[in-house]
Amino acid sequence: MSRAAVPGLPSRYPIGAQLPALYADDDFAQRFTAGLDTVLAPVFATLDNLAAYLDPQVAPDDFLAWLASWVGVVDDPRRPLQLRREAVSRAVELHRWRGTARGLVEGLRLALGVDAEVTGGGGAAWSATPGAALPAHEPAGPLVRVRPGRDEARIDPDRVHRIVRAMCPVHTVCRVEILPGPPTDEER
Repeated sequence: MSRAAVPGLPSRYPIGAQLPALYADDDFAQRFTAGLDTVLAPVFATLDNLAAYLDPQVAPDDFLAWLASWVGVVDDPRRPLQLRREAVSRAVELHRWRGTARGLVEGLRLALGVDAEVTGGGGAAWSATPGAALPAHEPAGPLVRVRPGRDEARIDPDRVHRIVRAMCPVHTVCRVEILPGPPTDEER
């Protein structure tokens, strides 16, 4: 989509009508300003609709990737448009939840359309006694179970691992399991 000159787009603010009375009947001045109106009409139309360009729910499709870059979202054009719009709309909220189980589940859902579940806290072991011995082993990190969503037939393991690595806290080692389908009755 181009935001350049749009043939036949009328100017809401014609320059010729705003000229002093001396030039109101001047044919050359009116034709000259009409040419400027043709060039400026898309600019005025864009400025009049600027709020729509900054709202991810109604922004033009080709503008969404640029808007996503403003809020730190990697825009994947392979994803359905509505999920891309939701990811941009909820970016600030997701940044606030980054590093938590909730943020990881929502981030995977919006980025890949998958269902995820996070178990285990990835917490730390400690002792209230000064000089006590170190724990025998490190606590296990969180386990992220990923299942295909309603619209997804196959999950790309490399993308899942990249997203989990980016969204898990640095001090934890997140384990990932990719499951083949929806949970069985026993798992619920």
